[in-house]
Amino acid sequence: MKRLLLIISLFCFASLTFAQMDSVPAHDFWTRYNKHPRLVVVDTAFNARQAALDNKRLRFIYDVDFLTYFDNREYKAPYQIPQTIFNFRLSPSIGLRVRDNAAGRHELVAGVRYTQRLGGNWKDVQFDPTAYYHYAYKGIDLYMGAIPYQKRLNSLPYWLLYDSISYMHPNIQGAYFSYHDHRGFINAMADWRGAQTATRREMFRVLIDGEFHYKGLVVGGLAHLNHTAGTAENDTLPLYDDLNLGAHIGFDATQYVPLDSLAIKVGYIYGFARDRLHRRTFQPQGFYIELYLNWWFLGLKNTFYYGDNLQPFRSDIGPLMCQGDPFYQSRLYNRLDLFLYLYRSSFVDFYFSYNFHFDNRQIQEQQQLIVRFNLDGLLSRKQGFIHAIFDK
Repeated sequence: MKRLLLIISLFCFASLTFAQMDSVPAHDFWTRYNKHPRLVVVDTAFNARQAALDNKRLRFIYDVDFLTYFDNREYKAPYQIPQTIFNFRLSPSIGLRVRDNAAGRHELVAGVRYTQRLGGNWKDVQFDPTAYYHYAYKGIDLYMGAIPYQKRLNSLPYWLLYDSISYMHPNIQGAYFSYHDHRGFINAMADWRGAQTATRREMFRVLIDGEFHYKGLVVGGLAHLNHTAGTAENDTLPLYDDLNLGAHIGFDATQYVPLDSLAIKVGYIYGFARDRLHRRTFQPQGFYIELYLNWWFLGLKNTFYYGDNLQPFRSDIGPLMCQGDPFYQSRLYNRLDLFLYLYRSSFVDFYFSYNFHFDNRQIQEQQQLIVRFNLDGLLSRKQGFIHAIFDK
């Protein structure tokens, strides 16, 4: 009964919010609000000021990103544990932007990500430094340093990056490259997850992925290497390698239906995992189907997986090596997300999702409530989004 009352309350709040949306329109979201007559003059003047700022040779830049997430997991063994995660993360940053004579853009940015567990104290605080160089030119973006995950063009699938890890591992530590145009995109990422010390293992992951778009057709693939070695003072620890190759094909039917989004994707995963010390090798593989549907503030996403255990060494080394969702140890797994945007604009996202997980044994439930504020979205009038959920 409490869950039912919670859902009814959220829907009532959403209805009130959208009833007022016309008086608080969001730029670049839902064209029915974008072109409101009262905004034409204001938007023209704003865009002119933004163009003048962008053409400056040297410019001071700054941003503030705030994210709070409530994640209630009513999980059962064997793959998951029941828990509630309630944290917030504040990420201020400052920097300089320089334009060169070839219309390239150079940025040097520094900041910090302050993560606090609600209900905790200073002992529960985590600080992650953010500092990176960014070069942008005609669809090319190159980052070097400690780079926020939301700079990625697309999200990492759950079988590669789990919610719990992205909560406390918000930055790519190394390098990220992307190129995109109307035909699609390609990404390359090197994340140095662990610098070797007397007590810390050496850990890194490398990922290359991309997609090609033609009308509604989408074709893509990825190659991923995850490596975990020993510590500086203990070379007898097992050394693990985890290689994944994936391919997918999909169709975006949005233009053919009266919905904001409708897409389906079918993919194949091949893995090669080995423990060099004990000479153990596994070659898991599997298939998945994803369905995504969105209409106004309501949405549905369903992911179905059938295949082998994609994390054969999780029982040995846990999340140090296995960065994906533990549910992908199951031979058959289905995740259904029913979500709604309680509020959405260019700089604020207020999102609720009720998720159902079936692991070939039983149905398990999860509720997520997420609020994200981004100052850059307000100043730049970017399209509102929760990028890949929790900045993946």
